[in-house]
Amino acid sequence: MRFMLMVSLLSAVALPAVAAKPVSIAFKQLGYNHTGQEYSVYDVECSNGSNVDITAWNNRKLWCQGDKATEQNCDKKQIKAAKRACTSIGS
Repeated sequence: MRFMLMVSLLSAVALPAVAAKPVSIAFKQLGYNHTGQEYSVYDVECSNGSNVDITAWNNRKLWCQGDKATEQNCDKKQIKAAKRACTSIGS
């Protein structure tokens, strides 16, 4: 009886989802967009084992998830862009 009560109590408690966090960031390659603007691609390894890319623009003054076409997924700091990229996995 106690076991059944314990199981039902544990199943009723929702555990918060833990978002993936960046573990390492490494330079991957240089690239050029269609207008000839140079950017750098960095590989971000996340704590859940997945890898995502972020790009650096304007001499590493702007960090974006993907490209900076819309600049909606961009930050001034590398770590903020990496955190956003890792947390967006699976969403």
